Amino acid sequence: MILALDAMGGDHGPVEICKGAAAACSENPDLELVLVGKESMIAPLLDDVSSKIRKRISIIHAEEQIGMDEHPTIAIRKKRNSSLRLAMEMVRSGEASGCISAGNTGAIVAGGVLVVGRISGIDRPAFGVALPTLNKYTFLLDVGATVRSRPLNLFQFAHMGNIYSKKILGVASPQVALLANGSEEIKGDEVIVSAKELLKTSSLNFTGYVEGDDIPYSKADVVVCDGFSGNVVLKFAEGLMHAVYSILKEEMGHRILPKVGMVFMIPMMKDLWSRFNYEKHGGTPLLGVNGIVVKAHGRSKAPAITNALRVARNFVIQNGVELIREELGKS
Repeated sequence: MILALDAMGGDHGPVEICKGAAAACSENPDLELVLVGKESMIAPLLDDVSSKIRKRISIIHAEEQIGMDEHPTIAIRKKRNSSLRLAMEMVRSGEASGCISAGNTGAIVAGGVLVVGRISGIDRPAFGVALPTLNKYTFLLDVGATVRSRPLNLFQFAHMGNIYSKKILGVASPQVALLANGSEEIKGDEVIVSAKELLKTSSLNFTGYVEGDDIPYSKADVVVCDGFSGNVVLKFAEGLMHAVYSILKEEMGHRILPKVGMVFMIPMMKDLWSRFNYEKHGGTPLLGVNGIVVKAHGRSKAPAITNALRVARNFVIQNGVELIREELGKS
């Protein structure tokens, strides 16, 4: 299996990207990686990688890279020799089964649509993320690909989320819900109400509306919303976890007894932090494009890159793009 990796994307490319790539190849003997970026910067970072692993990592030189603050569509159109564009062209041509980048989110969406292309019948793509909840994972989409959505978009997001929840997260019959400002039938704006009517007549296990405070309690396996709302929910959840962790450390610093008790709580705290740590969950797939595209967090270090590659590899193994194509063909 060959995956293309944008080695220049994110805050820590290419150093952490290369470390994560080597670790992923070490964990997965079937994996071959193509690092796309400035060869003069990438090659020295692989000097210490064992020959057994190194022979499964190749480099494609890309003179340009897309910055985090550049206009996404303009950059993906004009910078044809950028690391992100070349990685996506490998997916389009079939040279790679998928691509991964920690770079500019908007450029990844634009490249997914303009370079990789959309699955026939898909109006807009969606980013999905598996949120750790009370006793399982809830798949939330969209979290930033399509900021303003039409009812058809939400309908298609629901079908794509249903496939991901089944095949990747292992939920036999996912409960699918729409994010709204209340659980009552009268809630929701015109877009949400229209999407609800479409989903009521679908083959999905549609359970209606959920509110933001329902998500942590696993009220649904798949929660569907527009990219603006989903991104706010995701960033709030990330910020809240970091804030709680910081508050606990600060409070324990002021008291003696909590310091003593913390010795016994350390294993539990590590496990809890691991559940909510974005590095463990790796990347968010861009669903609806005609190839596998995974967005890693912009702050990703080596472990997060390794796990983003795992997300992409699993989606390839499950034949995720074809499954989405078939599911939407039935709807």
